[in-house]
Amino acid sequence: AMRHFAKRLQKAGMKVRYRTLDNTAASLEAEVALALQATGLGAVLLTEPGEWRLLDAMTNWQERLQVPVTILDDDHFFVSRQQFSRWAEGRKAWRMEHFYRAQRHATGILMAGNEPVGGKWNYDHDNRQGFNDTVPPRPTLPTCPPDTITEAVLALVESRFADHMGTLRPFDFPVTRAQAEAELAHFIAYRLPHFGNWQDAMAVGEDWLFHSRLSPLINLGLLSPREVCQAAEAAYHAGTAPLNAVEGFIRQILGWREYVRGVYWTQMPDYKSKNALASHRPLPDFYWTGKTRMRCMAEALRNSLDNGYAHHIQRLMITGNFALIAGLSVKDICNWYLAVYLDAYEWVELPNTLGMVMHADHGLMASKPYAASGKYIQRMSNYCEHCPFDVKQLTGAKACPFNAFYWHFLLRNRANLENNPRMAMPYRTLARWGAPKLEAIEQQAQSLWRRLDNGEL
Repeated sequence: AMRHFAKRLQKAGMKVRYRTLDNTAASLEAEVALALQATGLGAVLLTEPGEWRLLDAMTNWQERLQVPVTILDDDHFFVSRQQFSRWAEGRKAWRMEHFYRAQRHATGILMAGNEPVGGKWNYDHDNRQGFNDTVPPRPTLPTCPPDTITEAVLALVESRFADHMGTLRPFDFPVTRAQAEAELAHFIAYRLPHFGNWQDAMAVGEDWLFHSRLSPLINLGLLSPREVCQAAEAAYHAGTAPLNAVEGFIRQILGWREYVRGVYWTQMPDYKSKNALASHRPLPDFYWTGKTRMRCMAEALRNSLDNGYAHHIQRLMITGNFALIAGLSVKDICNWYLAVYLDAYEWVELPNTLGMVMHADHGLMASKPYAASGKYIQRMSNYCEHCPFDVKQLTGAKACPFNAFYWHFLLRNRANLENNPRMAMPYRTLARWGAPKLEAIEQQAQSLWRRLDNGEL
């Protein structure tokens, strides 16, 4: 995408100094210093990066490079870092829903005067259908065959990173502004109408369902979040997409995307070291290889490693849920999400993983941990039908690992979670179980961890 953008700028008559991966200095700062030396220019303008480490380094560039350095706001967001800080100041609890409603008011998106279009702010309750026989046919994705520029980059990656996980080909993602616009138009016309009902559904072999491929394009800067939200809103007003789909989609961009960025910048750098539930177990090899007998994990990992993509429920309630309830290392799972996904930049990955997935930030991001047993996976997918483990069993060699890990997660974190009002129901269930059943859960969890260490899951 960067190489195509450089070519586009050159065609527009701009002077471009583009350095390829195989012809760069040791650091970004060193590359800027070389550019200043080569061009004789006396000032640097740059857009703020998406990583605290880089911004912290850039604040010293003016002194180190001995030229004026101006860091500009990133305009691929609705809200600046400073605006989010003002919203968060003085609040006892940060909740995305409150922030989202404020942004609806501020932007006027899906608003009828001071009231939300349709009379409700949130249609999430209507967007929880599992995968079943009522799912409509899935539309074919647009194709973006690699051109000469993309082929050159693929060859470079094959040469430099041949031993990395995942698959490189076929590569069929948009990399230009024109391709991104076509991708947006296709999603609005063919996928958005059914996105809402089945946005949480999962199925074997269904890598995309009705989800978009837009998040990498927005985070790259090929699309602006405002134009994407406005396109979805226009579809509702034109009668081509229902309100539950449009609102749910817009909430992910206007609400969640902006919210996690605000959390990141207000909480860093200390945020990165949080581990409220003391989760330290090493990441199993199957996160990198995809080779596991658990069908839900195998499917989510295959999709991730093949496509650099998995939709939000696969990330949160399959790969993330397993990491949470099995007590995997917060640092390791954060590094994994950052390495695997095309849309992963630290500003969006870290709060989503450390806060939302691992509940490691003491509940700042989420009011409860997103932990679930195999029953949730069975309800939302057809994964359990194709799995050698039995989702109905709690203990034994064939029992679904999610079941015992879930209840053991609640037991070992009772002191942290028992007083959370949103966790009252499962803890009431635990209170009714006698010592023999609780001991059986303990023994099953210990057995699962041994099997995990031995590569037997």
